[in-house]
Amino acid sequence: MLGINIQTLRRWDKSGKLKAEHRPAGGPRFYYEDVLTDFLMENSKYCQKLAEHWSVAKTPGQLPEAFYCPNRSTFQTRLSHLELMLKESPLFNQIYSLITAIAGEIGNNSFDHNLGNWPDVMGIFFGYSISQKMIILADRGQGILTTLKRLRPELNNHADALKVAFTEIISGRAPESRGNGLKFVRQIVQENNFSLFFQTGDAMLFLNKSSTFLRGIKPRRKVLDKKSVTLPIKTGEHFLPGCFAKLNF
Repeated sequence: MLGINIQTLRRWDKSGKLKAEHRPAGGPRFYYEDVLTDFLMENSKYCQKLAEHWSVAKTPGQLPEAFYCPNRSTFQTRLSHLELMLKESPLFNQIYSLITAIAGEIGNNSFDHNLGNWPDVMGIFFGYSISQKMIILADRGQGILTTLKRLRPELNNHADALKVAFTEIISGRAPESRGNGLKFVRQIVQENNFSLFFQTGDAMLFLNKSSTFLRGIKPRRKVLDKKSVTLPIKTGEHFLPGCFAKLNF
């Protein structure tokens, strides 16, 4: 769950950073799952490791219940809980709706565009830490390229598909075309002090307030000409069949 080796675990136990609940003399350490869940929620590095490992593993292990949303209703319930906590915080009560709108759009995309077509494990990873201003979402779905090719068969790589998803308005009849809401996500990130990392396949997008330009000019509220938009998309070494997103707010 934590993605660390036994030596690190021993050090943490000794230092008190993460103490074992029980350990027979010379035997293995035992931990309550909810203690590990709390630790993951307050330590974004290890929460991200768990999400990354689950999303790319050939044989994924079972996620802790607190991070696994097997269906849309579970996701919406937990998203509403996050929204309430953000609203009650003096730090976020002016932007809580924007934060949850981004998380809701990305999470609901996973359910909308993999409905009946999950390759193996249906549902999504949904983890967050308000103290560390971070939200992580991941799925083991088909990815953006596969879903966009239904309407844009000329797309042949993940980087082009990712750019289309975040820059172009795609219309179509049911089932709903992939990615229209991601333009909304991009706009919120650009207009606020947020940052978003998004990966699908081998394509990775790093988006923040100043990362999208219109012929060298910072983006404005008006709709951008798709041919003029440049996004910081890179090709990564590791392949992720579904989608992975990390939002910092």
